[in-house]
Amino acid sequence: MVPTTDCCELSVLDLVPFGLADPVHRYFALRLSPPNWPDWKPGQFLMIRPHSFGQEIPWGRPLGICLIRPQHLICFFQVAGRGTELMAKLRPHDPVQVWGPLGNGFAVEPDTPTLLLAGGMGIVPFIGYVAQHPKAWNVSMLFGHRDPLECYPVDSINEHIPVDTLRETVPGDLDNFIFTLQERIKEYASQNGLILACGPLPFLKTVQSFAREYHARMQLSLENKMACGVGACLGCVVRTTDAWPDPAHRNAPVQCCTQGPVFWADQIELA
Repeated sequence: MVPTTDCCELSVLDLVPFGLADPVHRYFALRLSPPNWPDWKPGQFLMIRPHSFGQEIPWGRPLGICLIRPQHLICFFQVAGRGTELMAKLRPHDPVQVWGPLGNGFAVEPDTPTLLLAGGMGIVPFIGYVAQHPKAWNVSMLFGHRDPLECYPVDSINEHIPVDTLRETVPGDLDNFIFTLQERIKEYASQNGLILACGPLPFLKTVQSFAREYHARMQLSLENKMACGVGACLGCVVRTTDAWPDPAHRNAPVQCCTQGPVFWADQIELA
């Protein structure tokens, strides 16, 4: 069932830069006034459109939700284009239009050993996941990244669960990361654990292939480009497999924004 979507205007509380030692790749934690979203689940996202977009940028931008508390909503983003370039100039009290919470969230199995696999900005949805997990001692994370570690909100996760980090700086680092992914997935599959992954497409293709090889129970959170966030524009579709639960939509395109962004790995094909 698709959750109810609320459109509201929030205010910027602050915008905190991360990784100042690496100005080429700019990262920011955006803190907004809290919306009334009591049913938000980790893994869901929102669409944001600052008033500063004006007529230049008609569409909003999707952001993973880090955390929602009574005092604030926190998101995290990397400057990657015109929209996020303007967002990097937001100041306290600036108004932004937000709609959400959108999509579905990650599975939570408190008594099951759970492995989080994150690549780069794929770390974002796991901040709320570990903060709200009822038995965080059953959860661990493997995080692969290219930019310096201080560019990412790793401390927000490390205060709840152990995090192993691997940075790619030379070609051999990538081989080592892929080998480590394979070994971790094999380990958790052998104990019928739960594996959750989020990151760029090549990363997700790799972990999905290992999930198939070892018959692992895995969910993937996709980072597809989105325009509307509510299933109207059909710009974020992904193709399903024979394992899709609805027979009418097997081996067919479905919207990532409404049917995802979290999918069971055996139920979708990654292009």
